[in-house]
Amino acid sequence: MNLFESLGLNENLVKSVEALGFTEPTAIQEKAIPVLLSGTTDFVGLAQTGTGKTAAFGLPLLQLIQAADKFPQALIVCPTRELCLQITNDITTFAKFSKGMHIEAVYGGASIVMQIRNLKRGVQIVVATPGRLIDLIERKAIDLQKVKYVVLDEADEMLNMGFRDDIDFVLKNTINRESTWLFSATMPPEVRAISKNYMTQPKEITVGKKNSGNANIAHQYFIVPAQHRYEVLKRVIDFNPGMYGIIFTRTKADAQDIAEKLSRSGYDIEALHGDLTQQQRDKVMGRFRNKTLQLLIATDVAARGIDVDGITHVINFELPDDLEVYTHRSGRTARAGKSGICISICHTREMYKIRSIEKMINASFHKLDVPSGKDVCRKQFFHFMDKLNAVDISNGEYENYLPDLIKKFEDVSKEEVLQRVAALEFNQFLKYYNNADDLNSKEVRIPRNESREMGGRRDRVSYNRRDNGYTRLFINLGTKDGFYKASFLQFILDESNLNKEVLGKIDMRDMNTWVEVDQQNAGKMIKSLDGKKFNNRIIRMNEADGGFKRPSDEGRRHQGSQRKRAY
Repeated sequence: MNLFESLGLNENLVKSVEALGFTEPTAIQEKAIPVLLSGTTDFVGLAQTGTGKTAAFGLPLLQLIQAADKFPQALIVCPTRELCLQITNDITTFAKFSKGMHIEAVYGGASIVMQIRNLKRGVQIVVATPGRLIDLIERKAIDLQKVKYVVLDEADEMLNMGFRDDIDFVLKNTINRESTWLFSATMPPEVRAISKNYMTQPKEITVGKKNSGNANIAHQYFIVPAQHRYEVLKRVIDFNPGMYGIIFTRTKADAQDIAEKLSRSGYDIEALHGDLTQQQRDKVMGRFRNKTLQLLIATDVAARGIDVDGITHVINFELPDDLEVYTHRSGRTARAGKSGICISICHTREMYKIRSIEKMINASFHKLDVPSGKDVCRKQFFHFMDKLNAVDISNGEYENYLPDLIKKFEDVSKEEVLQRVAALEFNQFLKYYNNADDLNSKEVRIPRNESREMGGRRDRVSYNRRDNGYTRLFINLGTKDGFYKASFLQFILDESNLNKEVLGKIDMRDMNTWVEVDQQNAGKMIKSLDGKKFNNRIIRMNEADGGFKRPSDEGRRHQGSQRKRAY
């Protein structure tokens, strides 16, 4: 008996799985499919990206729905267009031998008229991004009254992107569902709240540990001065010939700037960020998927849902502010059982983040020295020699030219020919790295028992960041204003036209935020933001007295009354 058949799948679905070359279910598939086939059990599945989650819920859906009924019976909600299309393509492939099944993807950036037309023709499964789905609901272009099964895929990513209200709206509009299936890589409190509010005694299955990382990923980091990040990035790429990877930045300005620099230096790279049109985005992703591009550089928001096979490396140009985002970044590699490497370029003051991520994903990070110029040249040289030795010459008519080649080089030794080939390929490269600097900084070692303090309460009481070159600023914007750390960071940098290197720690609260800015630029940031309006409310930014002053009770009451008037 086929192993997939033993899970309870019907003959047509087993045939489609076999046609794809799958012989054994993954851990999440093995545990989830028998539960989901009941159709009446609420379910929470915790597993990393790339572990086969789409098949884990897609195959049971195809078995449960009725092909004869031409209305939406299953709804899959996911964070991004790319993931939406990926899920649709995968489930369509699984339905190869199941007649009459129609799956429709609805997402922003494409014609809503065409999507409405396809829905009216009759579909059983709808795969949707939250924004476009709500648009269709409000236009009364989609009927969710007969939806029996709702799947929330990458739930933690949707919440990170600010879709909590949208998820609530969707679940409130699928009142006749028989079961809700939630899949997530991590289990933050917000995801737990959804399971509490909208599920009844859900069956919870965890593949690996909660919030853990993929065991096939090697986590590495470099400690370097902030001003050397770009040069270290370039050296890491050069030291890993054959790399096929994604580089993550915090802001779209960084993504574009680094892409332009590397492109001018001859690297096959393009940026993916929010300023691209959908057509431009599709073009970039198409080139990356067919490996015309060696590297893709992206912001976290732009890279949501990217599912590309064979990515060997993920590089964090900087660590994310929200540490759980690290799990999603690293999850772009080591998919479908393959191995991968996640490299982070860090400053000494980010060591507490490394320690926190280690605890979160239950994995150790390995500190590496930045390769020297000679190390890079040696690695590139032998990679080129291996390629030269492996070149297939069987298909060309090279023997026709061989007599001329022999005659041309009859007075040149084999050793000299090889030297000339190497010089032709490497002269410019060797010149660049000939007198390359040592980019390894002197690490400030932070004991593990002190790393928590750097992000915890004690440092706010006893550690004055002015002594470390930073001024702590107070601003009356917080998570209640719809910000999370990444979006807040981009907002203040865009408004002040400053580079992220001037920032230190960001301490976000519901009603306000404390931001560390180097002393030379603190005044500029205050001038850029103080007095401006955000959502019809005046922004107040000023220097916190002593670096860490908190509002008094009276001050907090005053802020609360101001906010009530503003809303």
